[in-house]
Amino acid sequence: MTAHEIDYRIYGEEMQYVEIELDPQEGVIAEAGSFMMMDDGIKMETIFGDGSQKDSGFLGKILGAGKRILTGESLFMTAFYNNLIGKRNVSFASPYPGKIIPIDLSEFGGKFICQKDAFLCAAKGVSVGIEFSKKLGRGLFGGEGFIMQKLEGDGMAFVHAGGTMAKKELRAGETLRVDTGCIVGFDQTVNYDIEFIGGIKNTVFGGEGLFFAKLQGPGTVFVQSLPFSRLAGRVLASAPKSGNSKGEGSVLGGLGDLLDGDNRF
Repeated sequence: MTAHEIDYRIYGEEMQYVEIELDPQEGVIAEAGSFMMMDDGIKMETIFGDGSQKDSGFLGKILGAGKRILTGESLFMTAFYNNLIGKRNVSFASPYPGKIIPIDLSEFGGKFICQKDAFLCAAKGVSVGIEFSKKLGRGLFGGEGFIMQKLEGDGMAFVHAGGTMAKKELRAGETLRVDTGCIVGFDQTVNYDIEFIGGIKNTVFGGEGLFFAKLQGPGTVFVQSLPFSRLAGRVLASAPKSGNSKGEGSVLGGLGDLLDGDNRF
């Protein structure tokens, strides 16, 4: 498998986007809805699966699309091609505040495992598949279920981490314990399992769930400080209930809202 060789540049701090530079006949695949802008002359095509060589043929395309349904993603992906002479640019935006992480799959042995909604875009030829958990505990309590995404090939891929991203290089036998929702991804040499927190007080009153993710080296691990599930939970908790606003002037009620300024938006 040989993916297209693409150049890129990442812009921004909190709400980043990645600009992909395509030479003639080069292409990039992306999640539906991640497109931001593109130069004139780039052709956009909606495809089943990821369009990799291993999904050739009608049956292969159906299987590729089925894999995406299992990972909770859209049935379709979008491919962008530069069919003209000269370089053209196409850009893709992060879905919520965080960091875009460039992954050179050739540096990870041709395979990188990530959470289901982390993938943003990749060079044409990269395969976006599924990684089944072989351990019951990991599947039931791992936060990502039995299925995670795997990116395979020798090209560039881009994943998104919420909040601030931490990159950890684990030595052989070194262990890192992480909140299950904070995992972005790791390479294939990392052993991933689930560990019970233990202790009655920790379990009942700790507020951190019942399990940690246990990652054991050697290998590279990417961790995010703000998983989308946590962000969505905070937004829902602060949303008005039964028509009651939960604004900054809550102590003074409606009068406080008047004194606090216009916070309707």
